[in-house]
Amino acid sequence: MARTGHKNAARRVLIWLVAIFAVLTAVLGGGVITGHASWAPKLALDLEGGTQMILAPKVEGSTGINEEQLNQAVAIIRQRVDSSGVAEAEITTQSGRNVVVSLPGTPSSETRALIQASADMNFRPVITTGDPAPVPEASRTPDASLPKPTAAPTNASDSNWVTADVYKAFEALDCVHPSQDKQPRSDPAKPLVTCEPATAKTPAVKYILGPVEVKGQDIVSSSFDPVQGAQGSVTNAWGVTITFDANATKTFKDVTQRLNQFYVASQAQGGNDPKAQFAIVLDDQVISAPRALAVITDGKPQITGNFTQASAQALSDQLRYGALPISFDIQSEEQISATLGGEQLRLGLLAGVIGLLLVVVYSLFQYRALGFVTILSLVVAGGLTYLAIAILGWTENYRLSLAGVAGLIVAIGQTADSFIVYFERIRDELREGKGLVSAVANGWKRAKRTVLASKAVNLLAAVVLYFVAVGNVRGFAFTLGLTALADLMVVFMFTHPTLQMLARTKFFGEGHRFSGLDPERLGAVPLYRGAGRLRTPTEKPAVVRARNTGAAAEAERRMTIAERRLAEKQAQLAGSSNGTKEEK
Repeated sequence: MARTGHKNAARRVLIWLVAIFAVLTAVLGGGVITGHASWAPKLALDLEGGTQMILAPKVEGSTGINEEQLNQAVAIIRQRVDSSGVAEAEITTQSGRNVVVSLPGTPSSETRALIQASADMNFRPVITTGDPAPVPEASRTPDASLPKPTAAPTNASDSNWVTADVYKAFEALDCVHPSQDKQPRSDPAKPLVTCEPATAKTPAVKYILGPVEVKGQDIVSSSFDPVQGAQGSVTNAWGVTITFDANATKTFKDVTQRLNQFYVASQAQGGNDPKAQFAIVLDDQVISAPRALAVITDGKPQITGNFTQASAQALSDQLRYGALPISFDIQSEEQISATLGGEQLRLGLLAGVIGLLLVVVYSLFQYRALGFVTILSLVVAGGLTYLAIAILGWTENYRLSLAGVAGLIVAIGQTADSFIVYFERIRDELREGKGLVSAVANGWKRAKRTVLASKAVNLLAAVVLYFVAVGNVRGFAFTLGLTALADLMVVFMFTHPTLQMLARTKFFGEGHRFSGLDPERLGAVPLYRGAGRLRTPTEKPAVVRARNTGAAAEAERRMTIAERRLAEKQAQLAGSSNGTKEEK
């Protein structure tokens, strides 16, 4: 019953592996059918070629740009273009004046516009908020009931800014599924209908905002720090502190004085008036809309709320980078050839094929028929890795670079090493005289710890290398970590279940000489067929003696230091015992 149970368990694991393959293939196939994906992985700049643009950054109101501003320009473009993390775009500076952007393939007109656009940050008061979903046409406000301003607005928070057209746009706006079409920049002197995107902790919000009162370039600096309590103690909450220049400090004081009046009045009535909020708008999209809880007289407001350290840092970076109104002129644009990368790829693939053939030859020479399990395991690992890279190219814009190919080639040896560790543990169990079924079970218990430790080190190295490296080295680290995960999946879900099933076959279970698991060739101790009966060899005595001599030599060669010392100690005790008997 136990043997049948193990066999059924192994079969179920293999079925799960087939199901995973089917799901991944179906996902990628669905992307191909819809035209969003391709069966081939996306290639990076060095393999596919692409476009190189030299940009000249310029700051509004300034003729030159300093080093810090240039570094901020690079950060702005990297955030826009390389947001996926492994897009393999190259963004560098040139001669301390220009920014060089190299993109795989041919960038679309939208991408060019995104790169060239300056970061437009400003501060607008909130007039009203609403549900993020668009109002159904049948339920929208009739024309006769639409707002009709009765007087000119007296300040940026005045409801007279809301005209019939503004309110129609507000009801029609969809903040749940916002349009990806690039819209023209809004007029800073007019109201704005816009969204605040949903986050992990907050839903999307729809706004009508008043005209701009403070510009982003009035920000001197921004930082994120733990919030101090009433007694000056540090709390676990995080906040973002903004520092305005002298002119904006006075303006911001007047603004917060007005907004705070709305806040105090709404608190007295037990509600929350949206007019107490002041929206921070980046590229016409709200990134935060805090309430004015007090009048800020020193030009150093602090934004608090449900911030983590990471979210506070992200908002601080947005304020710092968005406060600098940098735009870019494309000085030159040219296509980059992938000839050099293609030649290097050809040589790299040739090296990979040679390495793979050597692994195959070694596996068949060392393990005979068992070596085919290694070959099939490598094929399964390669299939999983290929599907993962192709799907990531579709969903995460991952591009395979030459460095990534190098990571895949290096992974061949690391993957084969896991199988070799497992096979050697099984052969060690056979040398101790155990049957193949129990040898597979015990060998797996010993090999599993070694394989997990080895892959943990590989993953740790890949993660560290990915986060501390830049450029193509990150592609190498990414594929190295990806193949380590694929290796673990294959060892647990293919190699081990396959050996569990092969151990119950006649060819492997009886230790055929070409199976790679012949106990006598491995130097196993004598096996018992029953109580007091040794297994009787079928060969002639001379052949048996020769085989036993070779097997003993092989067993001695494979002894660990501890096993060799134990054998020597046992031999000494046996010799001492024999000497005592002879004296008697």
